[in-house]
Amino acid sequence: MNQSKSTHRVFIALGSNMGDRVEMIEKACLELDRAGITVKRTSSLFETAPMYVLDQDTFMNGVCEVETTLEPLELLDVTQSIEIGLGRKKLVDKGPRSIDLDILLYDQRIFTHERLDIPHRMMLEREFVLRPLSQLIPHERPPFPGHNTHFLSHLNSLPPPDQTPVATTHISRHVPAIHSTDPHRPTHIMAILNLTPDSFSDGGKHSSTDFSALTNTVRNFIASGATIIDIGGESTRPGSTPVDEAEELARVIPAIRHIRTSIPEAANVAISIDTYRARVAEEACAAGADIINDVSAGLLDPEMLPTMARLGKTIILMHMRGTPSTMTKLTDYPNGVVQDISTELLGRIAAAEAAGIRRWRIILDPGLGFAKGQSQDLAILRDLHRLRTGIHGLDCFPWLMGPSRKRFIGRLTGVDKASDRGWGTAAAVTASVAGGADIVRVHDVKEMAQVTKVADAIYRG
Repeated sequence: MNQSKSTHRVFIALGSNMGDRVEMIEKACLELDRAGITVKRTSSLFETAPMYVLDQDTFMNGVCEVETTLEPLELLDVTQSIEIGLGRKKLVDKGPRSIDLDILLYDQRIFTHERLDIPHRMMLEREFVLRPLSQLIPHERPPFPGHNTHFLSHLNSLPPPDQTPVATTHISRHVPAIHSTDPHRPTHIMAILNLTPDSFSDGGKHSSTDFSALTNTVRNFIASGATIIDIGGESTRPGSTPVDEAEELARVIPAIRHIRTSIPEAANVAISIDTYRARVAEEACAAGADIINDVSAGLLDPEMLPTMARLGKTIILMHMRGTPSTMTKLTDYPNGVVQDISTELLGRIAAAEAAGIRRWRIILDPGLGFAKGQSQDLAILRDLHRLRTGIHGLDCFPWLMGPSRKRFIGRLTGVDKASDRGWGTAAAVTASVAGGADIVRVHDVKEMAQVTKVADAIYRG
């Protein structure tokens, strides 16, 4: 009888310091998948200073967990073949390389051969290996004889590096990456461009058929400091009525194409598509969008997460419950809003990873105003730092905050007209920056860009 091969849990280090480093690592992960070596999870990508050979460019380093039926030497043959296929030429030991794939762990096995040692002999001295590995398996222990300390403890016992590694999230070719763990990073301004007649504060203001007005709007956004433009073709305000897919496409696709082909100033900004529909996301990306911003984090369309994975774009996973028409009734958080949001977002991250989305392509949004009441929105703003850094599994992600003109601001200030809530929005944007937000999504771009500049100077030096 034929017996199926058993599967093995393996951790592989990923590194590159030549060319487009993120693209090279992503190509390596795709090649692993194509070879039947299933990438189950990835760490964040960290930009790190070189070690051993110091006269070379900085590295992008990460770790992936894979599942394979290959034995260690068979797996080594495949990884080395992938390296060669992606153009690696080893000129200097530990020197520059386009791609580096090192087998770190293979089940709990100790394997010794002239070509390969498992566990990797130098892994415990390498901060750039232990940091991403500790994201995936912080409390597991290396199978070295006599080692009873888990990986996170090994990481914490190393002397601090001269240059602290920073988590890196690639947005697009048009804008610099987000370095979410850099305390001096600038806050990105995401300008809201709603092409809808019924959005809560600017419905009917913008149209995808008036290209002249669209051009002026986008140019003003960019001149005012926007680095991302978030385009939406369906209102998701509480109680909104959904539009059909064809109508949403008709609203957003012409606008994205126009921005990408007819507005030269937009060459250096990213375009985000605000949709929960997989087909809209795919066609928007084909037209020139760089980011998929899904208010449901993949819950409202079962094809969304697989589509996101296949497209390889950066995604925003927002916390929401139910639908826009039901979410106002789903505001019970028995463990506290921060704890329950974190638990539910961790579930969406796991679903995204299971679909094949890489951790370094994910941005998180706690969803102000979506299935939250006023006190809960305020708690999120007050405790954003704890969401970002105090809960294992949510660390090192960039965070987006969208307080602009929200209902809780109107209630606190007594301002009924949403477009008049600029002063309250400024306070909420400042609180978002203080809590560590990497992106703020706003209507009043010029004013909020000034707010973030001052808030960045205060809180990020």
